[in-house]
Amino acid sequence: MSAGVSADGSAGVVDKSAGVAGAESRSAHVPDSPAARLQALFEGHRLTPTQRRIAHSMVRRAADVPFLSSVELAELAGVSQPSVTRFAVALGFDGYPALRKHLREVAPAEPAADSGSYNEYQQAVEAEIENLRHLAEVLADPRPVQKAGRLLAASRPLPVLGLRAAASQAYGFAYFAAKVHPDVRLLNEGGTMIHDRIDSAVRAGASTLLCFALPRHPREVVDTLTYAKEAGLTVVTVADSAFAPVAKASDLLLPAAVGTGLAFDTACAPMLLGRVLLEAMCDDLPDAQARLEEFDARAAARGLFVE
Repeated sequence: MSAGVSADGSAGVVDKSAGVAGAESRSAHVPDSPAARLQALFEGHRLTPTQRRIAHSMVRRAADVPFLSSVELAELAGVSQPSVTRFAVALGFDGYPALRKHLREVAPAEPAADSGSYNEYQQAVEAEIENLRHLAEVLADPRPVQKAGRLLAASRPLPVLGLRAAASQAYGFAYFAAKVHPDVRLLNEGGTMIHDRIDSAVRAGASTLLCFALPRHPREVVDTLTYAKEAGLTVVTVADSAFAPVAKASDLLLPAAVGTGLAFDTACAPMLLGRVLLEAMCDDLPDAQARLEEFDARAAARGLFVE
């Protein structure tokens, strides 16, 4: 464990306790990348779900966006061409041509390298590599992840929520967190009892809930987070985008994009961000190292692992 985790999420992080900082105030911390500049352009605007989808698609293809027509951007985002025009107007431009002109002036970038020589499986891997690169940019400022680590370490118990596609992310985090945190409660099955389990955690002293939220976003996750906030919990969420539907029900949202090139989404970046959060949490648990050493000693005595 490091003394300070060099990972965070300022570019695209939504922290409602501090407000969303403007681009100028963050310039000393956010890498000067096309994706970061796009995020700064979108912040402070109330976007509809369709417009959030367009914004998310633009961030994912930040290097290409200044060269796309409105029709091409609409196809990329899976929306109509008029939706792209309305999106540009919502950002304060006369139309999409004005938005594209602005992007070419403030976020110049060469079009992405041609991937035509890759087969579909290689393209999926390349897309995930790009997601990880974007995550590295987002993690340049350690403060949001460090803040999340403090919140998670202080919550006793610590409920960890992940339903459907995100269940495995929540399970993986909870599995490792239980080795250093005294009371981790995994919430990976929905249904009528999930509110009961949140009530039980609050009665036991929980102050924070960690949520992993991935597409397609179940309505139950949004409802559960809303209930958790009403119950007094601070909600920290790892989601595929700062514009995900769970953003409105989260106090601190840390984005990590998923890959969409295969029949089923891939989630390398959210998994890695979960491990980064574990590291940050360990840094705020003074007995974390002792707990790990104790586990290793017991595992060796039981012959738990094959040498």
